[in-house]
Amino acid sequence: MIDRLEKEVDMLERHLQVLKMVIGNEPIGIVKMSNETGYPHHKVRYSLRVLEEENLIEPSSQGAITTEDTADFVDELDEKIDAIVDKLDSMKIEETAEIQS
Repeated sequence: MIDRLEKEVDMLERHLQVLKMVIGNEPIGIVKMSNETGYPHHKVRYSLRVLEEENLIEPSSQGAITTEDTADFVDELDEKIDAIVDKLDSMKIEETAEIQS
């Protein structure tokens, strides 16, 4: 049950790391991102595709660049992550009552 969530969080982390690289180094290509992050080319390519579908980056002849939507996404990101963390915190089972068999 938790395994899927962990995999999604890992993938989100990769997507955001790729986005950070585009923001800080645009235009930037797959090979450079792969070399700097250690992620295989196919994983970087997938993250770029996801970010492009979300209209956060777009391809250019020199590599990936940000879009007009990127800044708004980044501005709202911390708040959204904090809300998710709060929700996850509220789901914790702090004290386990004795379970009857």
